[in-house]
Amino acid sequence: MTKAELIEKMAAKAKISKRAAGIALNTFISSVTSALKKGDRVALVGFGTFSVAKRKARTARNPRTGETIHVPAKKAPKFKAGRELKKAVR
Repeated sequence: MTKAELIEKMAAKAKISKRAAGIALNTFISSVTSALKKGDRVALVGFGTFSVAKRKARTARNPRTGETIHVPAKKAPKFKAGRELKKAVR
C-alpha cells in the first residue's frame, strides 16, 4: 500500500476529505519522527512501539575486495509490533 492509497482509505473510513486525511497522516509521521529524534519512544497500544536502537561502532569487510572497513556508531529507528497487530496478521 502506498501513502496515497493509505490516505484514500483513511478518508473513506473516517468520512473526511483526502486533504484532511493527508494532513493527519503527515502530522502523525512528523510527530513520530520528532519524538524519535529526541530519543523518545512512541507506544500505540495494540499496534506497536517505535523506538531508537543504538548501533555500536564495528569493523566490517568489503566482500568484493576483502578490505576491512570501519563502520561508525549510529542510531536507527526500530518498530516492534504489538500483540493485536501480530494476531491480526496471522
